[in-house]
Amino acid sequence: MKKIFITFALLLFMLPGWSQKVGLVLSGGAAKGIAHLGVIKALEENEIPIDFVVGTSMGGIVAGCYAAGMSPGQIEEVILSKEFLYWVNGKLEEGHNYYFARKEDDPSFLRLNLSLDSTFSISLNTSIVNDLSLNFALAEKFAQPSAIAKNNFDSLFVPLRVVASDIFTQSEVILSKGSLSSALRATQTVPFFYNPIRVDGKYLFDGGVYNNFPVSVALSEFSSDVLIGSNVSSKTYKQYPYGKDDQLISRSLLYILLDNSDPTEIPESGIYIQPDILDYTSFDFSKARALIDSGYNQTLRQMDEIKEKISRRITCEEVAEMRNKFNSQSAPLIIEEIQFDGFNRNQQKFINRFFNGGKRPLNFSQVKSGYYRLVSHDYFNNLYPGFVYNENSHDFDFSLTKRPQNNFQVDFGGVIATRNISNIYLGMNYYYFNRTLTHASANFAAGNFYKSAQMKARIDYPNRGQFYLEPLATFNSWDYLEGNDLVVTNETPTILNRIDRKVGAALGVPIGKNYKLAIEGSYINNRDNYANSGVFATTDTLDQLKVQGSRAGLAFTANSLNRKQYANQGRAYSFSLDWFGVIEDHVPGSTSVANQPTNDYRSWLRTKVSLEQYFKQGIYSAGYVFEGVLSNQPVFSNYMGTIINAPAFNPIQDSKTLLLQNFRAFNYVAGGWRNVFTIRKSLDFRLEGYLFKPLEAIVKSQNQEATLDSDFTKIYFAATAGLVLHSTIGPISLNVNYYDDDENPFGVLLHVGFLLFNKTSME
Repeated sequence: MKKIFITFALLLFMLPGWSQKVGLVLSGGAAKGIAHLGVIKALEENEIPIDFVVGTSMGGIVAGCYAAGMSPGQIEEVILSKEFLYWVNGKLEEGHNYYFARKEDDPSFLRLNLSLDSTFSISLNTSIVNDLSLNFALAEKFAQPSAIAKNNFDSLFVPLRVVASDIFTQSEVILSKGSLSSALRATQTVPFFYNPIRVDGKYLFDGGVYNNFPVSVALSEFSSDVLIGSNVSSKTYKQYPYGKDDQLISRSLLYILLDNSDPTEIPESGIYIQPDILDYTSFDFSKARALIDSGYNQTLRQMDEIKEKISRRITCEEVAEMRNKFNSQSAPLIIEEIQFDGFNRNQQKFINRFFNGGKRPLNFSQVKSGYYRLVSHDYFNNLYPGFVYNENSHDFDFSLTKRPQNNFQVDFGGVIATRNISNIYLGMNYYYFNRTLTHASANFAAGNFYKSAQMKARIDYPNRGQFYLEPLATFNSWDYLEGNDLVVTNETPTILNRIDRKVGAALGVPIGKNYKLAIEGSYINNRDNYANSGVFATTDTLDQLKVQGSRAGLAFTANSLNRKQYANQGRAYSFSLDWFGVIEDHVPGSTSVANQPTNDYRSWLRTKVSLEQYFKQGIYSAGYVFEGVLSNQPVFSNYMGTIINAPAFNPIQDSKTLLLQNFRAFNYVAGGWRNVFTIRKSLDFRLEGYLFKPLEAIVKSQNQEATLDSDFTKIYFAATAGLVLHSTIGPISLNVNYYDDDENPFGVLLHVGFLLFNKTSME
């Protein structure tokens, strides 16, 4: 009887439904790899077991999430989140953009990240996408599962293999142990898109380069009865794709980089699944819901075949119980110490101050806050984070690894316009890091209308509260006659040449995450040459007005706008209080009624408030602009000298390129409403209107002097309508503009690039 029972038990054990082992292989495919989640979701719902997973690139990410004990619902929640789009698009997470470290907006649209060493050798960083948010998210999500498994991928919720590539030896690398977050980060490092990371001392890249559909890895690493292969790579052409080549050529870089996916590698006993994703590109991360559905629906269509080949079942309740048992072993993310790799002692002291002022231990929110405060500085954009579990103390350490630093950056930019206001821009940035972080920069702009040069050095100190010192020198030059319209001839052109110079220093301190307080002192040395009327003969001479003196003030600012120009999300606030003490030296020209030079001392106080905010709902974004100025600034020697040195309201993109006399006053309130309609992802239609109310208008008397008019009825209107395409080289904008201004009532402007300028000495 005993022998019969043993024989019966052995027969049951040998039946496929009793002991079948099922493996799942997930291909690479960038955004299209999100469809793998739909495959897993359908398998679990139909009680199909998954005993191990193998993945490469985005397939490796999905496989890693599943192996780490995340349910399909949890993975879906992450992928559909707003944060996920920030990670893959190289943006810092919302709420962790620290304004204190934000650079002032400039017209650059291209940056070369270079590394300059002590021998003055330069190397180029070729990555396109910033990986700071992605790296931290991976480290956070997989720290605890990796600790539970003791860095052994066979001890995860289900065994896992991740495929990466060694570019130098041109071979695939199979990752089966170590930091899970590093393995997943390595497998999706598409060359030129992300910076590579070191794993076990080697720089590794995307696994899809040499094995984009790692069936061979599943067969060699695991023993399975049935292998399910999910392939989302469109690169399955064994012959030239005639008729489709024009459509496919735009994706040629990915075809060059990724290995061919061969469906015939799946054994006859297995199942091959290829979701219908021909209408999606490798960058359609925003279409995650549809991609998940495509994988889910295709798997359901093949469910009869799957169930025929896989007779073993495991209920959703059983899977959930096993998953909960695995995850219940997680230790809390309490961080005892920070480990540094590649930093000297002085640098470690500097970085430590970002993490709760150097106090230990740290909770997770303190680590996350400190990390994002640190990487908000451009210099630290090559830090690599990680969590290391300490089995003795049952807590974690936080590691920061220094990758090759981009300590020298070159920016290129400028603008091309249908008016004569085009210019080119060059910026250079050098960083030196030891006890402090020093960012030395120089930028130059050159064009017929505008020329500029600026040099400054920001020195960040982390001790006794974070602050910076920033000495700077700025030179600006504007030629308003040269900036006139190339097509439309103005009968009374503005004849004005301005030279604006400032040397000073600023002290800045952060106020929370979103605000900054800056205290500045500077010496001003300006010169204006102008005609007092639009009629000017070649024999005439221009008035010369020199303004020299001091300025001191403070500014409280915040800026979370999503674009340098033509924003449609975020907000920007500023409040400033300034004192000016200058000597006005006026030498009249032949168009002046005065005939004697004057030399006068002028001093005044000025306060200014600016507000800009957007409210986005679907394809429509509404925004308001408000600006107010109060001052006791006196009039200068004549009307033109007064008007060009008065505060100006510049609401439209080309306002700074025009001398809008009706939109300048010592005291005013102004505001407007901006309507932005998103026609396509990067194409907006904008309709904007503004009102300007001078509390005391500056008017010209008969003897060319400036007088103040308190007429309450004086209100001026400005408006613009146009299309803006947001491209990699900046905005491409076609606008029709209107101003209540005698010289510049209507204008049509087409410009490519950012129409931005350095601040003047009196702004």
